[in-house]
Amino acid sequence: MLFLGLLNLRMRNAISGAWREVAKFGTVGALAFVLDNGGYTLLVFGLPGAGGGPMRATAVQASVLATLAATLFSWVANRYWTYRQRHRKNAVRELLCFTCVNVVGIAITAGAVFVSRQLLGLDSALSDNTARIVGWAVATLLRFFSYRRYVFVAV
Repeated sequence: MLFLGLLNLRMRNAISGAWREVAKFGTVGALAFVLDNGGYTLLVFGLPGAGGGPMRATAVQASVLATLAATLFSWVANRYWTYRQRHRKNAVRELLCFTCVNVVGIAITAGAVFVSRQLLGLDSALSDNTARIVGWAVATLLRFFSYRRYVFVAV
């Protein structure tokens, strides 16, 4: 009976810990999403009524800059909050692993848009956004499990 009680407590603690980790990971991801899309919008379109942002003529560069800022934020927030007990001593190696996982995630999302447009022949805003959401969901699962397994490991 004592064994079952200890097993039940251990399972409850493991599930509770996993949900906390998922919640933190999700919070960081949501904030990075806002930083990326909000930063891009401000850089290209500016504040409402401002007549455009400082990078309105260079939208691709603005997208890269906003994504880089969001990625750096995501790494710092995940390293020092979500996985604060598990980060590597070598921060440069950890950042390189983090970047590799995120490049794969970007390719998955872009790949979903490619499939939608090139293979299925869909080109509406709805189909693009649906493809991006599907790709984003798959990439987010990859990121979550890769961060736990390869990026934020105490070494």
